Amino acid sequence: MDKKALRHLLRASRARIAPEAHGLTRPTGPGRRVPGLSQHQVDQLIHRSPGTYRHLEAGYHDTPPFDLLRDVALLFGYSEQKWTTLCRLARGESPPGPLYETSGDAVPSAWEEAVNAVTQPAYVTDASWNLITCNPQFHALFDGGRAPANTMRWMLLDGRDQLTDWETAWAPLVMPQLQHALATRTDDQVLARIRDDVLADPVSRPLYDLGGTSIHPDGDERPIRHAVHGPGWVTMCVAEPLTAHGSRFMILLFRPGPRQKAARSPMIKADRKP
Repeated sequence: MDKKALRHLLRASRARIAPEAHGLTRPTGPGRRVPGLSQHQVDQLIHRSPGTYRHLEAGYHDTPPFDLLRDVALLFGYSEQKWTTLCRLARGESPPGPLYETSGDAVPSAWEEAVNAVTQPAYVTDASWNLITCNPQFHALFDGGRAPANTMRWMLLDGRDQLTDWETAWAPLVMPQLQHALATRTDDQVLARIRDDVLADPVSRPLYDLGGTSIHPDGDERPIRHAVHGPGWVTMCVAEPLTAHGSRFMILLFRPGPRQKAARSPMIKADRKP
């Protein structure tokens, strides 16, 4: 826990909240140095016993519960980035899930320009794997020349004829992604429908039931049949737009022909020499 940084974050956030906006009066008195809500008013608004928030802001909790941190973050109107910062400062770990149910549904429009600037197939999906934007090279990858509306559904159900060695090279790695997403986004109806269709499919269900531990494909190389260039391999480069927890930015480095290297790219790192 970084007590100093946590205290600074919470005090600054509390100072920006007008008590009147919540039907409260502005505290006054000789000991009142911070504008905005008082610590006691925060306790009132998040329905906690007196002193709870004061202990959090002072850093007296070694591992404050996530539900307390969530209530404070919601009251202060935190973004997903600040929610992550709060959890890391208060507990030394990332949050167990997004702050808002709608997180991951949209990304800044600049991502569309960024995707179209990439020369390899590239796209952005939301947290439900719905396609938000992609470049022409990504469209060209698919039979018919148009990318699917949901890439998770395509990988598990609709695109199996293009995914070479689907049962061994794709499904065992993608099924756990779906399971992990459902565990953290329990109310996601898009993913729930995909799961139900996977379970109803006699080919997919046994592979789903096997489970697995792979939850991201960053650096993976997998076989695929390109609609234009024929059989080849894609190496996956994955990043997450910071404003949309659960969304993903993907670049697919396509190479036609047989595999030329290992299934996962080697790691690179910065030169730390002075």
